Order: sequence, then structure tokens, then C-alpha cells
Amino acid sequence: MTQQLDRQASIKRTTSETDIELTFNLDGSGVCELETDVPFLNHMLDLFTKHGQFDLKVDARGDVEIDDHHTVEDIGICLGQTLREALGDKRGIKRYASVFVPMDEALAQVVIDVSNRPHLEYRAEYPSATVGSFSVELVKEFLWKFALEARITLHVIVHYGENTHHMIEAVFKALGRALDEATQIDPRVKGVPSTKGLL
Repeated sequence: MTQQLDRQASIKRTTSETDIELTFNLDGSGVCELETDVPFLNHMLDLFTKHGQFDLKVDARGDVEIDDHHTVEDIGICLGQTLREALGDKRGIKRYASVFVPMDEALAQVVIDVSNRPHLEYRAEYPSATVGSFSVELVKEFLWKFALEARITLHVIVHYGENTHHMIEAVFKALGRALDEATQIDPRVKGVPSTKGLL
């Protein structure tokens, strides 16, 4: 099996709202180093990293005295951009994945196409608008910016659940596992997995 080497990327993004340094390795071992001002997002990114067997390092500061929006959004942007760079020309990848993950009473599904066509389809209704101080609407914001910058088609469906924390946790675990599967190298795939010859 031929394995592409060095499928990782780093980015530094500084705006008037946030200052972020992020490194992402597709072929990692689940090592996560997170320093952000949004503890709930730290928890979700840790789950994403461990269940996807990636390596992720994030050092992010933002204007959380206003709210968490800019920090969450910009981390999604940076993660998407580093994923796109790490994938390179996408030769040999599986491209598609569909994963269900339960978390106690909750069930989430994530379906991915590494397509170079950014799209988010998000179907989730949560019992509460916040988890602690974290606004649940920011989950969609993060996923949309991630899909947009990574240029992937991403479908996220929370089929059911009663605990908002559990439901979001299932989403991030499923995202990690689905992304891992879709970006794995398949020795049967010759070149790019598209009849167009380009992704």
C-alpha cells in the first residue's frame, strides 16, 4: 500500500477579532494540544481528533468578551484550510464516507464527499440553546466554515437525542471518524477518484 507522505499543514491567521495558530496532520495518532478561550469547543475538537486519529494543535485567542462566535468561526476556517492543503491533489483517497455514532441516547450521522464542492447540509434540533455558556448555534457555524474552506460536501444529521451535550458530542465523534475514512488511501484507487480526473 502506497501512503502519501506528510499529509499535514499549518496556518497562522490574525485578524482584529482573533489570533490563531493551527497545525493539522491527517495521518496522526490522536494527539491533541488545544489552547483556546472556548472550553466546550476544546472538548469537541479533542473528540474529533481522537476518533479520527489525527494530530491537531490549536493556539487561539479571540474577542470572547463579546461572545465565542469569531473564535469558533475562525478555528473552523483554519481547520478547513489546513485540511485542504494536507490533502494535496487527493490522489488515491477513498473520497466518500458515512458514519453513525451513538452517544448514550443520542445518534448522529455524518456523510462526507471530499468533492472540491463545498456544501453543508445540517439537520439537527437540540433541546437547549446553550451548553454551559456555549451557544449551540455555533456548531453549525463551525461546520459550515470548515466545509467551505476544506471544499468538502458535508451532511450532518442528528437523528434523535435528549441531552444537547450528548448530541453535539456524537456529531464531532462522527465527523472525526467519517473524515478519517474518506481521506484514507485506498490502494485500489488509481489517481484521483473521479471520472472527471480532477477533484
